[in-house]
Amino acid sequence: MLSVGVIGTGMIGRDHIRRMTSVLAGVRVAAVTDVDFDVARSVAAFTGAAFRDSGESLITDASVEAVVVCSWGPTHEQYVLAAIAAGKPVFCEKPLAPSQEACLRIVEAEAAHGSRLVQVGYMRRYDPSYRALKAVLATGELGAPLMMHCAHRNASVPGFYGNEMAITDSAVHEIDMVRWMFGEEITAVQVLRPRRNSHGGELQDPLMLLFEMASGAIVDVETSVNIRYGYDIRGEIVGENGTASLGSLSPVRVRLGGKASDPVPADWQERFQTAYDVEFREWIDALRSSGRTSGPSAWDGYAAAVVSDAGVTALRTGERVPVVLAERPELYAPETPT
Repeated sequence: MLSVGVIGTGMIGRDHIRRMTSVLAGVRVAAVTDVDFDVARSVAAFTGAAFRDSGESLITDASVEAVVVCSWGPTHEQYVLAAIAAGKPVFCEKPLAPSQEACLRIVEAEAAHGSRLVQVGYMRRYDPSYRALKAVLATGELGAPLMMHCAHRNASVPGFYGNEMAITDSAVHEIDMVRWMFGEEITAVQVLRPRRNSHGGELQDPLMLLFEMASGAIVDVETSVNIRYGYDIRGEIVGENGTASLGSLSPVRVRLGGKASDPVPADWQERFQTAYDVEFREWIDALRSSGRTSGPSAWDGYAAAVVSDAGVTALRTGERVPVVLAERPELYAPETPT
């Protein structure tokens, strides 16, 4: 039984706690903490976990074998570094850290430790549809991938959602996904500004991102975050011999009143619930069997941050922006991207 401590008992933290206590086997939540002590204490009381008054005290708790970080993004660096210093595996929700410099400090600390401890919460890699798409690409039947068309659509977003969040909060999932899908790095970014959607007010929405891959393939990503009809994630690879795309996400097709319709997921939780379950099951199983993790790494978190920063610069300037990565430590070479 793997004993896990959870830092951050907000929406995503509570959902992961539910997952580990009600859905998955071989794991128990040993301790929890949050900046809101009252919320953390109520979660602790409900689950039987211990309450700890700080992330650091949770990490050093002898009953905690592995750590899950779901706190506010700017706190991620301190908790992930503390977990590395303690030699404990740590699952960190994205972003790995709020800046590429902070991400690189985590990479360097883990490389100095000498083994993989960090996994970043990029759950697209665990979605059955994306895994099936990658499996088709791996057969070679499509030939070399030439392009990929992606869409990341939200019915709406909260008022605090800013222009840059379309890249740093939304398209960052596609950034990680295409690195993993193609097994190569993104080398340059451009951002185009289509006609503005009136539903978004002053928000520059939608956006069109263009990623140049190391092989020369081109990936376009549409972000439309006020499109009203639902949460819709799309992806199609164009190869030399044919194409492959994500399948229908609806379990039913309704024919009624002379029309046929496929229900659209309401939000990211509905769309990727299975992916989150698989992500945690594989993380837990890997730690229990070998003490090692092989999911999205600290290097993946760093690379996503660098590409996101390049995208933000491209959005501000309208120019093509090269992506410049630090030298990748040998620790990540066999596995990242996979």
